[in-house]
Amino acid sequence: MGGILVIGSYNLDTVLRLERFPAPGETLTALGIAAFHGGKGSNQAVAAARARGRVALIATIGDDASGQAAHALWAAEGIDAQAVQTTQAPTGAATILLDAAGENQIIIIPGANAELAVPPGFTPPTDIAVALAQLETPQAATAALFRALPQSRRILNVAPAAPIMPELLAVTDMLVLNETEAAILAQREAEPAALALALAAETMREVIVTAGAAGAFWARPDGVVIDATPPRVVVADTTGAGDAFLGAFAAFSAEAYTPEKTLRLAVAAGALACTRHGAVPSLPYRAAILAPGGE
Repeated sequence: MGGILVIGSYNLDTVLRLERFPAPGETLTALGIAAFHGGKGSNQAVAAARARGRVALIATIGDDASGQAAHALWAAEGIDAQAVQTTQAPTGAATILLDAAGENQIIIIPGANAELAVPPGFTPPTDIAVALAQLETPQAATAALFRALPQSRRILNVAPAAPIMPELLAVTDMLVLNETEAAILAQREAEPAALALALAAETMREVIVTAGAAGAFWARPDGVVIDATPPRVVVADTTGAGDAFLGAFAAFSAEAYTPEKTLRLAVAAGALACTRHGAVPSLPYRAAILAPGGE
């Protein structure tokens, strides 16, 4: 089994529970507040580790209490954080509004994440099967790291949605994004499978579009699409679903599972993450992911 290198962000998430989202100019009273570990990079690293992947992380955090909490999390989850850098900027943060239906709205304060760079003296491991990154950290740094890992499957989670730098796309093998992000990138509305096909043809990369309860659609530039439908669950909070999907996808890809089985297990992980509140507390472990479909 090859290793997994996650390149990305860490945020301390503050979650406000609401009956509904406020209208412009409206003030609402929250039903509760809680703090959780977050950031797409850290979340996906934890998700991959819980799926029993061998995970290393490249991130940048502040020299503050939030940064210390991040290191404690990674140690507890068995994640190799030797390449994590510390800067004078504050550790990243996010405020998440969560409504009674389990939907969310998220505002990110990048902080130290904006300073992520290739670690000094970085030597890419030779056994990395999957490199996974997102767009909460500088694209130029991700491009440089992907360029150093030509032997790996380099997966870019296009979140939050933004134009992809040509130099980053050139060293990316696969794009993963949800249906909202896919519509933004494609600049049109369409069914998830059609968006995946259109983006695969446009970028000449493999593309996965996730679509909540409708599952996920994996398109290749040659027009082939495979899909998977998640198990039915009672939704409590969708915050960590995408990160659970990506982490599980990376872990099972590193084990060389078939595309169909990898996608099915990743979709199951995303669904399971919707059953609990908070990003990291909701990320499922391998046994739970395998239970719906089995080995």
